[in-house]
Amino acid sequence: MPKSYDVLIIGSGVAGLTAALRLPRQLRIAVLSKDELHEGATLYAQGGVSAVLDAADSVENHVRDTLDAGAGLSDPEAARFVATRAADAIEWLLEHQVPFSTQPGEDGAPVLHLHREGGHSHRRIVHAADATGRAIETTLIDAVRAAPNITLLPHRVAVDLITGRKLALDHDRCLGAYVLSEASGRVEVVPARCVVLATGGASKAYRFTTNPDGSTGDGIAMAWRAGCRVTNMEFNQFHPTCLYHPKAKSFLISEAVRGEGGRLLLPDGEPFMQRFDERGELAPRDIVARAIDHEMKRLGAPCVYLDISHRPADFIREHFPTIHARCLDYGLDITREPIPVVPAAHYTCGGVHVDHRARTDVPGLYAVGETAYTGLHGANRLASNSLLECLVYARAAAEDIAAQLPELPSPPTLPPWDDSQVTDSDEQVVVSHNWAELRRFMWDYVGIVRSDKRLERAARRVELLSHEIQEYYGNFRVNADLLELRNLVVVADLIVRSARARKESRGLHYTIDHPRRAIDPPPTPTVLTPRPPAPFGHLKAGAV
Repeated sequence: MPKSYDVLIIGSGVAGLTAALRLPRQLRIAVLSKDELHEGATLYAQGGVSAVLDAADSVENHVRDTLDAGAGLSDPEAARFVATRAADAIEWLLEHQVPFSTQPGEDGAPVLHLHREGGHSHRRIVHAADATGRAIETTLIDAVRAAPNITLLPHRVAVDLITGRKLALDHDRCLGAYVLSEASGRVEVVPARCVVLATGGASKAYRFTTNPDGSTGDGIAMAWRAGCRVTNMEFNQFHPTCLYHPKAKSFLISEAVRGEGGRLLLPDGEPFMQRFDERGELAPRDIVARAIDHEMKRLGAPCVYLDISHRPADFIREHFPTIHARCLDYGLDITREPIPVVPAAHYTCGGVHVDHRARTDVPGLYAVGETAYTGLHGANRLASNSLLECLVYARAAAEDIAAQLPELPSPPTLPPWDDSQVTDSDEQVVVSHNWAELRRFMWDYVGIVRSDKRLERAARRVELLSHEIQEYYGNFRVNADLLELRNLVVVADLIVRSARARKESRGLHYTIDHPRRAIDPPPTPTVLTPRPPAPFGHLKAGAV
């Protein structure tokens, strides 16, 4: 009989760990991670957490900046919901002793040091030097490890959600998940009264990304297959400044470098951002990324340059120790020379449609963090609002689960995973080939600049790959690479369908065939609704 939990949390970044720690201590909680607990996007987040903590700032300013960055598609209610809870979120992290950077206050006592980043009208970015995600993640992992009611399940990949409808029951509640154990190579059943998806985004759908390898859209794809709406998948944020070096893999150069005076330069040393936006380097990310992309294509240049070397060397080493050290590893001294940079896929602004309690369309299923669409980000995400959104909505989910659980029964006996009619694959090359093909055409056709013809080409390739991958999935035993590829092709399809539906350019979605923003009718989010999920297939329990 498999062990049952009150709450199964799929994902161990800041969203998942916060949900686990915010839930009542008497609940039986499991936190599942594809790799080691810390190995996710949170660990690599450099910038910080935005919150109004300065007397010269206000919640109204934070809301306004968020709505401006969202290009007319952010939900004002969501923006206010998050901004008004930001200070409490920072206080909670301080209670857990996250080592944020400080500076002497007016009375000499230490106060939080606040960065300013692109799109923000004030300094409001709480940070731990330039490794904020690492500081938060490691602190929360220590707290989770110390909690006796939380079971940690690393090196496990969620295969699919189990719902009443998939089991042909008379209700559609989420009942747990099928999970592949790396140690045994077998698929386990994990029953739970509630499930929280905190699996991060889907930037690995693109050839170049700042994200770790696990960012394959697992939660979005599983929720879609379970019958949940998915919203705004056309809005994929490309971070303007990823280190360009043949040996550097996915290393981000923080927004804060530009916030502290870093200048973007052409290969000949000419600044160029003022030609694209009066805010220059502090323009929102979509504008900066498109400007860099334009200049690289215009000049045929492999990269542009980000220069902070005019600031004192001690200032650079103090504020950006991680970036300074990593660049030195590649022979670049950023106190003396500019950093070669290119844009890269960074953040999925769309996701599983949720309300302000993080509830999805399936009862008992919640989504938090980058997996979810809350309405906060709209057509573009304001810098350092992502970790904040994780903290706020993870708490909202935990509070709603705590209120709901006393009335919920334990999940019924769930059927084991049936792989009796499948075999081990002798053609793993199919997976690696399809993985590379998908990421390449998504970068070429559905990247920073799009067109109707490019999207049409992408749609044809997604359709072919979907059939091929589904046939492969239905006939061979699953492994982690196959599961991630299966999820990525679902996400790619959702991105392409959403992009084709938006006949305008707005925020992160820019198309040369519709270069202006639509005014009449007013813009609305792109909401995709799946067909009702069929019962589990006959080849294996999750072959749907």
